[in-house]
Amino acid sequence: MHTTMNTPELFLIAMLIILTVPWLVWRLGRTDTYAPLVVVQIVAGVLLGPGVLGAVFPVYYATVFTPPVIGALNGIAWWAVMLFVWIAGVELDLKAAWRDRTDTVTTASLALIVPMALGAGAALFLTQWPGWIGTDGLRWQVILGMGMACAVTALPILVLFLDRLGILRLPLGQRVLRYASLDDIIIWAVLALILLDWERVGRQGLFLVGFALASFAVRALMRRLAAQDRWYLGLIWLALCGFAADWSGLHFMVGAFLSGAIIEPGSFDRRQMESFRDTIVMAFMPVFFLSTGLRTEWGVGGLAVFGAAALLLTAAIIGKLAGVHLAARILRWPKGEAGIIGWLLQTKALIMIIFASILLDKAIITNSAFTALLLMAVGSTMLTIPLVTRMLKAPAEVRGSEAPG
Repeated sequence: MHTTMNTPELFLIAMLIILTVPWLVWRLGRTDTYAPLVVVQIVAGVLLGPGVLGAVFPVYYATVFTPPVIGALNGIAWWAVMLFVWIAGVELDLKAAWRDRTDTVTTASLALIVPMALGAGAALFLTQWPGWIGTDGLRWQVILGMGMACAVTALPILVLFLDRLGILRLPLGQRVLRYASLDDIIIWAVLALILLDWERVGRQGLFLVGFALASFAVRALMRRLAAQDRWYLGLIWLALCGFAADWSGLHFMVGAFLSGAIIEPGSFDRRQMESFRDTIVMAFMPVFFLSTGLRTEWGVGGLAVFGAAALLLTAAIIGKLAGVHLAARILRWPKGEAGIIGWLLQTKALIMIIFASILLDKAIITNSAFTALLLMAVGSTMLTIPLVTRMLKAPAEVRGSEAPG
């Protein structure tokens, strides 16, 4: 009797694993106080990858995660993460950042530059040994990439955390979003610099010029369309920009972010956008986490990867907190704010994983370097909720405070 399962059946088994395991751990383990569901999903993706599940149960792993199944999962993951990054671009409020530009620019700059410098120093140390620089990567690209990874703030996950902490709509929460929004723009700009391919610079220039011209047309058309039609136009625009950016040699994720960033605030209903984002996080992003886990390897040795992750995590935390505390001293913030804001901006999760995934896709970093960055992102994000919750309970009056303009 022939009992071999076909690809759709194997795909659905993989989906059952992806959706069931993290949810059960999160619900039965009651991890929400220190590891929200999104963090559990990221950790589950690592554990379900070849570095853990594949090593312990290689036969079962190879049976379920066949090349056709992995290909199907990757397709869902690509579109899911493009949607997620697009929403991050749409939710940027550049007008608010400009209105309070002194506070925003000072804080965002220091919160980015200091951890990036320390992270680059850590990468400079690591790249003295083989195993971290990809086949198509140069040492300066790896150093700059790892440095920026230490400075990243995951804006979409930050929104979820702020909402859970009850400060999203309060002045403190809005300030944190302004800082993260400005850093988001710089992060993607630095990524574009790292990915700059001088052999394809003509294509990249053509993409940027075409994107700038098309943006005016899209914004004008958005104003004239009904609300429902704006969603379709936004998704069409997303797919077009993703394709054009990837064709130019940048990366489809750069195009996804830019396609959302140029859309005017108010083009979409805020509640609908939040609901759309939550649906993507719940229904589709777990597939991205699993596909991310499929890339985890311990090629230079498990201890070396964990050591690199610890070094990068230390650089990221010290750098972020030092940068924010320096801004607090310059701007004369009320006591207690710097710690809260510093730890909130320490949230890395998805954006850093996406950032590192792009570097891996382009073979700038190795799987081992990617795994170290992934572990750093997970550790960093897991610290956010418990520490900020404790800080908010002490200086409760800080929640409604405003920084000097």
